[in-house]
Amino acid sequence: GPMIYKTYLKTEHSDENIEFWLACEAYKKITSQRKRNSVARKLFTSYIQPQAPNEINIDSPARKAIIRNIQEPTQSCFDEAQRMIYMHMERDSYPRFLESKFYQKLKHSLQTNGNNSMVN
Repeated sequence: GPMIYKTYLKTEHSDENIEFWLACEAYKKITSQRKRNSVARKLFTSYIQPQAPNEINIDSPARKAIIRNIQEPTQSCFDEAQRMIYMHMERDSYPRFLESKFYQKLKHSLQTNGNNSMVN
């Protein structure tokens, strides 16, 4: 499911949202402070800093809080940004995905294949 949604987001040029969200989920599971520091910097340079290659759309207070905390990143330092991105996907791109020809074709294909396999 997430990979199909990600493929759709690429067609909208907004796959950085799901990539960031998934990266945050992995980040939260890191137990080593050294590794957390390294991954936090990668998340920051890829998604958060102004003009980042995959810059996400978050508000200024959330961005500033991450900038303040990036030297000593905690397990939850990206939570607010992740929440904003989730809400953005939930309200904006996911409903469009469900209405897209991309999803409709996939749904039809799965229903057709599902029905065929039930008969066999």
